[in-house]
Amino acid sequence: MPMIVSGKEAGKEQKLAMDAGKYVRYTPEQVEALERVYNECPKPSSLRRQQLIRECPILSNIDPKQIKVWFQNRRCREKQKKEACRLQAVNRKLTAMNKLLMEENDRLQKQVSQLVCENGYMRQQLHNASVATTDTSCESVVTSGQHHHQQNPTPQCPQKDPNNPAGLLAIAEETSAEFLSKATGTAVEWVQMIGMKPGPDSIGIVAVSHSCSGVAARACGLVNLEPTKVAEILKDRLSWYHDCRSLDVLTVIPTGNGGNIELLYMQTYAPTTLASARDFWILRYTTCLEDGSLVICERSLTPSTGGPVGPAASDFIRATILPSGYLIRPCEGGGSMMHIVDHVDLDVWSVPEVIRPLYESSEILAQKMTLAAFRHIRQISQEASGEIAYVGRHQPAVLRTFIRRLNRGFNDAVNGFADDGWSLMGSDGVEDVTIAINSSPNKFHRFHFNSSTVFSGIGCGILCAKASMLLQNVPPALLVCFLKEHRSEWADFGVDAYSASSLRASPYVVPGVRSGSNFVGGQIILPLAHTTEHEETLEVVRIVDNGFDQDDVLSRNIHLLQLCSGVDENAVGVCAQLVFAPIDESFADDTPLLTSGFRIIPLDSRPDGTKATRTLDLASTLEFTYENHLRENVAAMARQYVRSVVTSVQRVAMAIAPSRLGSHIGAKQPLGSPEAHTLAQWIFRSYRFHIGVDLFQADSQTSESLLKNLWHHSDAIMCYALKVPSIFNFANQAGLDMLETTHVALQDIPLEKILDDSSRKVLYAEFPKIMQQGFAYLPAGICSSSMGRPISYEQVVAWKVLNDVDSPHCLAFMFVNWSFV
Repeated sequence: MPMIVSGKEAGKEQKLAMDAGKYVRYTPEQVEALERVYNECPKPSSLRRQQLIRECPILSNIDPKQIKVWFQNRRCREKQKKEACRLQAVNRKLTAMNKLLMEENDRLQKQVSQLVCENGYMRQQLHNASVATTDTSCESVVTSGQHHHQQNPTPQCPQKDPNNPAGLLAIAEETSAEFLSKATGTAVEWVQMIGMKPGPDSIGIVAVSHSCSGVAARACGLVNLEPTKVAEILKDRLSWYHDCRSLDVLTVIPTGNGGNIELLYMQTYAPTTLASARDFWILRYTTCLEDGSLVICERSLTPSTGGPVGPAASDFIRATILPSGYLIRPCEGGGSMMHIVDHVDLDVWSVPEVIRPLYESSEILAQKMTLAAFRHIRQISQEASGEIAYVGRHQPAVLRTFIRRLNRGFNDAVNGFADDGWSLMGSDGVEDVTIAINSSPNKFHRFHFNSSTVFSGIGCGILCAKASMLLQNVPPALLVCFLKEHRSEWADFGVDAYSASSLRASPYVVPGVRSGSNFVGGQIILPLAHTTEHEETLEVVRIVDNGFDQDDVLSRNIHLLQLCSGVDENAVGVCAQLVFAPIDESFADDTPLLTSGFRIIPLDSRPDGTKATRTLDLASTLEFTYENHLRENVAAMARQYVRSVVTSVQRVAMAIAPSRLGSHIGAKQPLGSPEAHTLAQWIFRSYRFHIGVDLFQADSQTSESLLKNLWHHSDAIMCYALKVPSIFNFANQAGLDMLETTHVALQDIPLEKILDDSSRKVLYAEFPKIMQQGFAYLPAGICSSSMGRPISYEQVVAWKVLNDVDSPHCLAFMFVNWSFV
């Protein structure tokens, strides 16, 4: 067949073809032989091409240069095919999004027309009321009453006996109509959710309710799965809704239209220890519309709706699902257009006022339910199409199972349900830490333990310690990132080691909490998997501690399976979370998981309509097995450790809050130690000596004045020690803000981590000049904070800081006019 070339390789290929002297028309056998090699190696070397000619006699009459051109053309065709498929997919998304926008526009036009009609009706009513005040005749009153009675006849409720399927079908049809009016109509006033803009790469169009009973959220978008597959995934709520504890189908009733009615009982976890969990008694109706669309709608069965009475549970408060559900439309060319509506009434008045915003937020509902369903389906779709590649031996389904287990384990610890075997231990007189124990065999079976091994070897139960606190002015995403990156700020290696060892057959002696010592080693984070939009990241963390003797059994590395979520600072209504569980180095698929961690929930709503960033930090920071005779010892250690974690988190929150929320909170003053005063003098004096001008204008040359001016300098100034180990040993307030860290964690940040490749090369090239001349000016560039955020700067001034005997003490860096990108 004729040669076809395009793109950058065109000229090169034409030259090769001319060198070959002729065009080659390949036989089907020759093409088949070349295709076999291409499937194994798309870009064979010269030696491989010569070997191919020797091994395939049917190619012996073809010039090696022509063979090379064939492979080049084949790669070009493959590339063009992939690009064409990508463009077709983008075009389908744009077409579907355009259809959605047109439907949304129609809905808004109908809403406008409805509002205009209502406005005219209200005007007419006001006019009639003013006329009625002057007409007191009996005839007028009687006529008006008769007319009202005729317009509003008493509705006749259909028979809704639980033994009468026709009554349940009437409820189901009514639910379907109300759901569709919310999904595509004007039954609810929807407003676009902040930060969720439609586009070919977005999740879809997301909206929340403006004013209605309860809280509601709606989303619509395209997914690359067939409607029946989408419906199957959505019905399996346990697989994607992390707050769902159980979902039991108690009754299934087929309907005459090919659908079915299901009676469901669902339990959900409470997000905090400060409120009770919710349960729901639900009717779910599945049917198919005339246009081929699938409808899965549901609502709670209550005395007002009729239907059978559902089960009751003492640990739960009954909440209500208002008509909600899923509309799944088949799309031309494959895939589905999906509409989701979630509308619930969580009985907000039954929770303490301080956390009531959690139950009044449509944004939180959208993130936890509506978008969670969309993201889960997109994840499965992209895994099936090969768009997401995983490394390692674990399959995507297994990794999703680990994510569910970590979330479920943390929710179990937070809620501590009695039917799971949890019971409270007596308090030590201070109510800030709650201790619960569990010796139920079911608990161990859930963690894949062998019960006989557990009760004979590693102990007779599991102990959980948990605490809640209210933090002011701390963005949840920032705090979770800090807790993740700077574990040494709050964790204790001895407790981590005990928690890890408690999974083995012989627990070690209960360690004492080394107050303030934490661990002196470090952590290595190995990414394992992440969801499509990186809203959840699964990692393996290896903790290395050098604070113990080599003979100490606890000096071994500790491995944690860690899940981090909610770290998008711009997302609205997101709960940030960091949960982890000790694992064995083998990390088998049936690894037992005893989950601990932090959940940080935004509380942004105030009655006066103003905004204040408040976060509720919930920590179940300890969960491990214990031997019966050590239970009191372990409980005492747990209380002490959780209190130390609470103190550490509060200290971190105070340190990072000013850097993110402005100066109105008040700047954190630097340590007024003699070393800090001395270092400020050395920095100021060395800058003047090397560069010839003052670093800043000081009112006086006293050490206190110099330190104050250095601390409040607008540019980021930080010092890097020349001794081993080479660490940052000082940064002013701007420097801490730029690195998004604290003085304590500053020394854990290597210089190489914050500089990109080009900046590092410039620094290494200029380093001899800095040491010889005493200073250097480095050009503009990009660096990163400890949280990985990119930072631009106009210039870096680097100078050698000399001590009192003019010996090099450290290097100082001043990042001029820096800003987050």
